[in-house]
Amino acid sequence: MVKKISSLLFIFLTIILIAIDQLTKLLARSYLAHPIPLIKNLFQLAFAKNTGIAFGFFEGANSIIVWLYLVVLGLIIFFYDRFPNERFSRIMLAFIIAGVIGNFIDRIVFGYVTDFLDFRIWPVFNIADIYLCAGVVGIIAKEILRKEAS
Repeated sequence: MVKKISSLLFIFLTIILIAIDQLTKLLARSYLAHPIPLIKNLFQLAFAKNTGIAFGFFEGANSIIVWLYLVVLGLIIFFYDRFPNERFSRIMLAFIIAGVIGNFIDRIVFGYVTDFLDFRIWPVFNIADIYLCAGVVGIIAKEILRKEAS
């Protein structure tokens, strides 16, 4: 039996995820004037302004990236009813939407995305980036498992 998620719960989850992302970014902008090492030479909290997208691509192209976000959100809204209405898939979709909106808010308000999670061997990222990656990987994994089961 496939468990479904109500639209109200979906919206509530998305809003909570966006709030967590925005709170962590506010804390980063407010308190990370200097990096805070958490695991020596491996992981630190360090405020960074990201004007590009993944791995620094399109650096400085904020207006193009804003339009890209709007297109992605528009496509999600347009295809929302065609997306499987089962709990896991909708939760992963909420993660993707929260990630896009979280970074979209930063771009509109500040002209850059606030990043602060620094593993030193990887570009600095934020909670919204985690949401996006988890949502996409989750949906892909679910689709692969569904195809293998059929």
